[in-house]
Amino acid sequence: MEAATETGISVTVNGEERRLPAGTTVAGLLSAIGLAERKVAVERNLEIVPRSTYATVQLAAGDAIEIVHFIGGG
Repeated sequence: MEAATETGISVTVNGEERRLPAGTTVAGLLSAIGLAERKVAVERNLEIVPRSTYATVQLAAGDAIEIVHFIGGG
């Protein structure tokens, strides 16, 4: 996996490599994907990211992110 560059970083999101601008937060990633923060759980490098920290946790080159999207039903 590539290290950080001047133009961005490379992370793995649900098994797929994705390029992001350096400094992207978990909240920024979710926004780019189009997911609402309140409807997902995020794991970064095998550790759950508390929802209250999504806006402050910055992603780093090589991070492995898993996102689980909750779907309601009746």
